[in-house]
Order: sequence, then C-alpha cells, then structure tokens
Amino acid sequence: MNVKKKVITISCILIIFIILLIGTSHISDKLDKINKEKEYKLIVEKYYADKLTLYEKENNYYDDYEIDVAFIGDSLTDGYDVSKYYPEFKVVNRGIGGETTIGLEKRLKVSVFDLKPKVVVMLIGANNMATMFGNYENILIKLQTNLPHTKVVLLSLTSMSKEWGKKNHLASYNNVIIKKLAEKYNYTFIDLYSPLLNLETGELYEEYTFDGGHLTHQGYVVVTDVIKPVLKELLNQNNL
Repeated sequence: MNVKKKVITISCILIIFIILLIGTSHISDKLDKINKEKEYKLIVEKYYADKLTLYEKENNYYDDYEIDVAFIGDSLTDGYDVSKYYPEFKVVNRGIGGETTIGLEKRLKVSVFDLKPKVVVMLIGANNMATMFGNYENILIKLQTNLPHTKVVLLSLTSMSKEWGKKNHLASYNNVIIKKLAEKYNYTFIDLYSPLLNLETGELYEEYTFDGGHLTHQGYVVVTDVIKPVLKELLNQNNL
C-alpha cells in the first residue's frame, strides 16, 4: 500500500471513529435526559400522591362546615401561606404545584367534597390555559352538586411577566369567560389580573413575582387585600 492510500485509509478510520464517538456521546446525552425526565416525573408524582394523602388525613380532623375557607388550585395556591394571611379564619390550603383543570377535577372529592368547607376559593388554569375550558365548567357543576351549601369564589388568572408574560393576552381573554361562568352558576368572581398589573409595562409588577408567574410576599399581600373583604362578606351571610 502506497503512502497516499495509507493516509486515505487512516483518515477514513479517524472519520469513522469521530462519527462513532459523536454518536455515542449523543446517545449518552439523550439517555441522561430521558433518565432525568423520568426522575423528575417520579418526584412530581410522589409529591402529588403525598399531598392527597395529607388531605385525606386532614379531612378526618374536621367536622362538616367547620372550615371557613378551602383554597384549591395549582402552585399559586400551593405557595400561598393562607394561615398566615387569613389568621381570622379557619382555612386550609388544597393547592398542588403543576396542577391543571383536569387534575383538579379528578381530586375534588378528597380536596373539598369530603371536607365540606363553608367557602371554596378556586384559582386554576394557568398550567393548561389553552385547554382549560374543556372541563372548567365540569368542576363548577360538580361543586354545585356536591357542595350545595358551600359558597364558591372563582379567582381570575393573574397577570404575568417575563416568559410567562406572553400569555397575558390569553389570560385576560379567559378571565372574561371565567367571569361569565361565575355569573351563570351564581358564584362570586374576583379579578386578580388588574391589581397585579403594571399598566406602564403591561406585565405583572416586578416586585410581585420572582419568576414572572409565581408571587412574592408582596404579591400575595395584594391578592389577600382583594380576597379578604369578599370572604368576610360571604361568611357573614346567613351567619356562615
């Protein structure tokens, strides 16, 4: 074999080796990504299951209509220290991070039906905003059927910023529908979108969020100031 052929042969072998090396590395990266996704999914599933187990245990502690207010929803509710912000009421938090309208409908029995609170405050839809009305009304019907003596408050979707801010237009549109559904079922509607919105930027006030979608203490103070007077009025009706 002459020198030229040797060089070509060696070059081909190197190229094949590099391709195999890159391919192996790519496969390894994909496997790592798949494993991380599986690991994350298992963590989320365990968190969800643990939450439901906790709610089941808590339900045994209370008599029917002993709880003044039950807050249900996704991470905005899950991260809301309701006992801190509503010390004058007997409240429970039934939020689960990452929740959708689909998941919430499935867990209504454990979250509120078995608890039978005087008032239910619901904030849901941010995690499946484009499809939330596929079953949002089903939730309202089930609340009305299973908790005929419970007052229901529907919270609007909040305004957002940063990457989340791209959904503000859809959120405001969906809030119109939520309000109409509240009227249809004779439920109370509370607008959280406007109090949190900076009109100059068209987004959630910077100091009210740490990531554009979830609220800081200051954000929750604003939300509480809007919700609390409504709860006081509802609980005072018919001496609830």
